[in-house]
Amino acid sequence: MRRAGRALLVVGDVVTDVVARHRTPLAPATDTAAEIRTLPGGAGANAACWAARSGGGEVRLLGRVGTDAADWHERALRAAGVRPLLVRDAEAATATVIALVDASAERTFLTDSGAALRLSPADWSPGLLDGVARLHLSGYLFFAGPSRETARQALRDAAEAGVPVSVDPASAGFLAALGAARFLGAAEGAEVLLPNADEARVLTGHAEPERAAAELSRRFPLVVATLGAAGALVAEGGAVTARVAAPPARPVDSTGAGDAFTGAFLAARLAGADPVKAAEAGCRAGAEAVTAVGGRPPVAPTGG
Repeated sequence: MRRAGRALLVVGDVVTDVVARHRTPLAPATDTAAEIRTLPGGAGANAACWAARSGGGEVRLLGRVGTDAADWHERALRAAGVRPLLVRDAEAATATVIALVDASAERTFLTDSGAALRLSPADWSPGLLDGVARLHLSGYLFFAGPSRETARQALRDAAEAGVPVSVDPASAGFLAALGAARFLGAAEGAEVLLPNADEARVLTGHAEPERAAAELSRRFPLVVATLGAAGALVAEGGAVTARVAAPPARPVDSTGAGDAFTGAFLAARLAGADPVKAAEAGCRAGAEAVTAVGGRPPVAPTGG
C-alpha cells in the first residue's frame, strides 16, 4: 500500500541553460556583444527548486540526464533543497537550451532536448508515489513518444493512488507542433493545468486569455493561466473565478518566471492554500524570478 505523505514529486526536464543577454539586436552574419552564463535549468527542475525555496514539504525530482553533466546537476538540485532522482543516460547528452535574452528581458529559446525526453516507462515506478501528496508533470514530457507514455503512466498510477496531478503545458511552439487535441488527450486526468497565455491560446484557439482559461476549465477542474506582468487568472467549472495581480518588478531575464510561479503555487497548495492564495504566491515568485539571470532561485555556488 502506498504510504501517504506531504512530498511533492516533479517529473520533468533537467537542462543545461546557456543564457546570452544581448542589449542590442542580433546582428546577422557577425558578432553581437552579450553576457553569457551557463546555468542549471529545465522547466521541471526549475519548478522543483522554487517549490523547495517556498517551503512546506519535501520536493523530489525525477528526470533523465546525460552522464556528461549528471554530477553537476545533482549537486545543484541538492543545494536548492531538492531530492534528485536522476536517471543517467549513457547514450544521449543532457538537454541543452540556449536562451537569447534581449534588452526587454524577453527570451527566445533554442532547444536540444537530449536525454530529457528519453525518460521512459522503465524509469517510472508506482513506488515513486510513496510519501507523495502531489505530482507535477512538466509539459515537455508530452512532446516525445517515450516520455509522453511515461507521463501517461504516472497519471494513471497517481489516479489509482489518489494523488492529485498538475501539468504545465511548457511551450506554445512545441504545443502547436504536437497539436492541441493530442496534448489535451494525453494530459486527461490532471486536476490542475498551468498554462501561460500563449499556451492557453494554442490549446483553445481563443486569443483572449479569459475565454481560453474558462474553456480549459471545462476539461480540467482547476486552470491557472499566467499573464506575465499582468498576473494570473484562476478558472474553475467553465468560468474565470479570480484575477490575481503580480507585484511590480524590474525585469532582467524572464527565463523561468513561469517555472517560479508553478513551484511556488504547488508549494502553497501543498501547505493548504486555496487556488487564489496559491496563485498570489506564484505571482510573487515569478516577479522575483525576473529580477535575476536564469530560471532558479539563488543558492550558494555548486562548482562546475
